Amino acid sequence: MSFQTDNKLIKWFDDRLPLVSVMHHTFVQHPYPRNLNVAYQFGSILGVMLTLQIVTGIVLAMHYTAHTSMAFDSVEHIMRDVNYGWLLRYMHANGASMFFIAVYLHMFRGLYYGSYKAPREMIWMIGVVILLVMMATGFMGYVLPWGQMSFWGATVITNLFSALPVVGDPIVTWLWGGFAVDNPTLNRFFSLHYLLPFVIFGLVFLHLVALHQKGSTNPLGIEIKGPADYISFHPYFTVKDFFGFAAFGVIFAVFVFWFPNYLGHPDNYIPADPLVTPAHIVPEWYFLPFYAILRSVPDKLMGVLAMFAAIGVLFILPWLDRSRVRSAAFRPQYKWFFWIFALDCIVLGYAGSQPAEGNMLIVSRIATIYYFVHFIFLMPVLGWFERPKPLPTSISEAVLAGKASTSAGENA
Repeated sequence: MSFQTDNKLIKWFDDRLPLVSVMHHTFVQHPYPRNLNVAYQFGSILGVMLTLQIVTGIVLAMHYTAHTSMAFDSVEHIMRDVNYGWLLRYMHANGASMFFIAVYLHMFRGLYYGSYKAPREMIWMIGVVILLVMMATGFMGYVLPWGQMSFWGATVITNLFSALPVVGDPIVTWLWGGFAVDNPTLNRFFSLHYLLPFVIFGLVFLHLVALHQKGSTNPLGIEIKGPADYISFHPYFTVKDFFGFAAFGVIFAVFVFWFPNYLGHPDNYIPADPLVTPAHIVPEWYFLPFYAILRSVPDKLMGVLAMFAAIGVLFILPWLDRSRVRSAAFRPQYKWFFWIFALDCIVLGYAGSQPAEGNMLIVSRIATIYYFVHFIFLMPVLGWFERPKPLPTSISEAVLAGKASTSAGENA
């Protein structure tokens, strides 16, 4: 059913530039599997958070000064003198954490329900590219306050590229804009931090185009077979998404108004001092699992390669998983390994927050080994030896069977 309206102005406009038709098809008419659960709401939440980050970032940039002698004071000016500047900054800083929380949950949902499997490989790979660009954006944004952890985090992380043979040193010199982290570095990071969210916005658009081309997966992991298997996005999923926005917004508000600095590091409230090294240099919490992988390898070059491989392996995941069944709901053995992997990522995050010494270094090495074993060995092997449960013939059959069993239980 195509978009129809009696409004002559809208019809005239849409005939020449079909924006209204595209929006109607995307957000109202587009069919979605009727059994989508709450785990599928994080995509919409991410769209809202990206918009919030861009809007608050633009306003903050009006008051920020990208200069090493003024950056820290300009942030204090925003917090103390700009009307509601404290709110804008806390929303932007905590919004980055909320953004990564939603992204990680979104990706774990994809891993659980097999959203990366054919024919949706491109959707998954674009999502991994979005994750990489988000990481670059988040890292550069963390440097901008020019506190102690900002300065030393930038020094340590950018120095990692020097481990790469031939091209490493030129990359570091370009990032620094000289031979040390200084004012040119801050200017580069500010410029890129302002630009990259718009790159993310473009990648999200491609992500949605690919999604609408092949359609969304569902908890059963089976394809839509007829009209009974799907319903339109509006009003069913718009109402569901607004509930998700409200629930997620409450958690976001708790951090903004009650624990605004909980996810940050106290050393970043000290002006940057190149002559005083912090006792323990750590990145933001959303980088900690990858930081743990980096530090778990004794050799600098191999550690850098392992850190990038931890993300790179996600690109080839659609071809590593050899199972013919998509959803973990019908894969009992894979389900166990999935939750072990989720726990492994939490362990890596904790290990990354601790000094790389003693027992914690051993823990991070074991967790790093399991991280790669899960993708490179377990997923291909499970596809050959696992015995999945039988799949339902259609989405509607499973939904109606669930309703019938619920009604029977209520009547008993």
